[in-house]
Amino acid sequence: MLNTPRRLAFFLPNTFTALNMACGFFSVILGWKGEFYQASMLLVLGAVFDSVDGRVARMTGTQSAFGEQFDSISDVVTFGVAPAFLVYNKFFVNMGRIGLITSFIFLLCGALRLARFNANIDKVSSDFFQGLPIPSGALAIVGLILFTGEYPEAGISDHPIIAIIYVLFYAFLMISNIPFNSFKNSPWVKSHKKRVLLIIFVLLILILAFHEIMIGGLILTYVIGSLIYYFRNKGVLENMFHWKSELDDDDNND
Repeated sequence: MLNTPRRLAFFLPNTFTALNMACGFFSVILGWKGEFYQASMLLVLGAVFDSVDGRVARMTGTQSAFGEQFDSISDVVTFGVAPAFLVYNKFFVNMGRIGLITSFIFLLCGALRLARFNANIDKVSSDFFQGLPIPSGALAIVGLILFTGEYPEAGISDHPIIAIIYVLFYAFLMISNIPFNSFKNSPWVKSHKKRVLLIIFVLLILILAFHEIMIGGLILTYVIGSLIYYFRNKGVLENMFHWKSELDDDDNND
């Protein structure tokens, strides 16, 4: 039987996961009321909680299959359902079936991304993500909503085809085999820790001061940089996520 401190250690990361799910749930409620700014900022807070729960689990040595599944279910709510609902209410509510289908495609691709991650968790190198992570896809939607709220003169709300292309672009990236650097084992990051901390500090200040531009801008910069890196090194990276299936092994043994 686990002692009390050990029980609390198991409870802690799941608490952050639950807070992540709560952010997604209340974001849907606020989006339904038309409070898009508050709903979007809740998803940003959800992304913070999502980044914390895994680190807490590793620090306390409490990783578990239950925690992994709970985290994925929470991510579907916060980074799949909530942004799909927000983008529909903000841009597509008067577009009929096209708006419904576009929003659902984002949710579907996010769910597929999470399912594939869970299925291949022991195969994918920690250096790269297989496709764009769903929190990044959700923050891209948040960035678009915040930008149009701050700069309505950009006219995106009046031309929803732009939002459709934008949403489908990020949906495709989530289910693609394009590698996105995780920077977990980056040699440059390890050898320039002070510089990296300074960059993070400056970015946090800019996000706090200009989050309407910075959130979407940072995700777009990350995506463009990853695409450039992929196409420049396509010969090396294109087969990174191709594995031999167990069925192939059985066929070879026959």
